[in-house]
Amino acid sequence: MSDTDSPDSMVFIVDDDAQIRACLDDLCRSVDLAAETFASIDEFTRRKQADLPSCLVLDVRFPGSAPSGLDFQRAMVESGQHIPIIFITGYGDVAMSVQAMKYGAIDFLLKPFREQDLLDAIRIGIERDRRRRKERKSLAFLRSQFDALTSREREIMEMVSHGLPNKQIAAELGLSEVTVKVHRGHVMQKMGAKSLAELVRLNDRLVSTSNPVASADTKAWKTCSLV
Repeated sequence: MSDTDSPDSMVFIVDDDAQIRACLDDLCRSVDLAAETFASIDEFTRRKQADLPSCLVLDVRFPGSAPSGLDFQRAMVESGQHIPIIFITGYGDVAMSVQAMKYGAIDFLLKPFREQDLLDAIRIGIERDRRRRKERKSLAFLRSQFDALTSREREIMEMVSHGLPNKQIAAELGLSEVTVKVHRGHVMQKMGAKSLAELVRLNDRLVSTSNPVASADTKAWKTCSLV
């Protein structure tokens, strides 16, 4: 990648050792990976990072009273930030490694480590973040489709997704079957569903991500099977 090209991904390197930062920056750039380096976690958090698929190469220990890399990882996870992390350390142990992996670290590498091991972990991390961003974009589009439904259409979508036939939906809502069919057609069109099975999958996906699809009164019809 030339200096004038815009990167399609970014490696963030946080280590208090200037020599290590320089070596890791050179290593990344030697395989056309864009990188930014930081001497501390505080410096990293104050910098507005590029909105690109990325991963974080993070030291475990920092001097003084600065939080450890493990503390920072836990705080990020608890705040809903999902950048993939690769830990590097010269003072690691099994307990540290277990904690890092528990919170989703890509790898936990002891210094000195093989350059290829780090590069492999970086590529895995960037690809994971790329997939996460793609999924987030897809989900945002799905939610925008759902938001375009009327309250009645959302109610019918939920009931259809739980297996109620038009006749039962009509009885539950005090509508005619023809009206239910019209609403159902609008739901299928707005949600981009080509079949009932696809609509059910879309509804399940929204529910699994805590989108308020279900009506407040779930009623007994939620236990019905597809008819």
